[in-house]
Amino acid sequence: MPKSTMAELPEADVTGELAKIYEEIRAYCGVPYVSSLQRHVATMPGCLEYAWAVCRPAFLDGTIPETAWRQVNMISVPPFPPLTAASLLLLGVDAAGARAIRNICDNFIRVSPINLLFAGCVERLIEGAALGGKDTVRPDWNVPEMLPPMPAMVDVADTTPDIASVLMQLRTEIGGKPFVPGLYRCLAQWPGYLAHAATLIEPLLNNDEARRARTTIAETIISAADEIIASLPPIPESYTAPSATQGRAIIAAIKTYRVTSPEMVVFGTLLRNALPRDVV
Repeated sequence: MPKSTMAELPEADVTGELAKIYEEIRAYCGVPYVSSLQRHVATMPGCLEYAWAVCRPAFLDGTIPETAWRQVNMISVPPFPPLTAASLLLLGVDAAGARAIRNICDNFIRVSPINLLFAGCVERLIEGAALGGKDTVRPDWNVPEMLPPMPAMVDVADTTPDIASVLMQLRTEIGGKPFVPGLYRCLAQWPGYLAHAATLIEPLLNNDEARRARTTIAETIISAADEIIASLPPIPESYTAPSATQGRAIIAAIKTYRVTSPEMVVFGTLLRNALPRDVV
């Protein structure tokens, strides 16, 4: 079974300035992990350092997170059928598991819009957009409380054939290689529930109307990037923009995440909202 991730710099292996950047990304996104897009960009020397140095002011004052969350609009997305506590038990999920699943969904719902907007800003920078703001002191942002940690993501290559098969139903192709988004790999801790989720999600992955709705959600979030870029101050001269080769690689990854990030927004929200209301 092929591995389901791109090259990335794991959080456990990061050092120096990148370690500080990872720490700030976690803090200002309010989630206990760094997303795979940033981990991937971190494998390209100097690239995450540059992207974070440019966008950091809009994280410190909350502009990127607050704008990203405000731009989410799921009006056109039908809900999933609700589950009862009894049906969850039949799927192998007890009360503690249901709370863990809610937290997994909350993590992806919180961070995915931020990643879309951050990626949109980075893409515009690579394409030559000019920073138009002044280097002024920005107000402190009241950062939301960090969400609890999630269970480890299952590695498709190392799990059982049945679980791997279900996960691969939910894959996306990146550079000709399969990529299974983190939401699904976390849910693999509960194989019965994963199978249920995949049964609901897979038909929507290639459904034209559902795909258009997800594309619209992503485009609406990303549309705020131009205004944010125009407000950002000049970047310190010590940071160097990505090379042409690096820029093409980053934009290719961003285009893939423009598909998977709205999936995390939409399917994370639908799965969470289908859980019993007394799960807290």
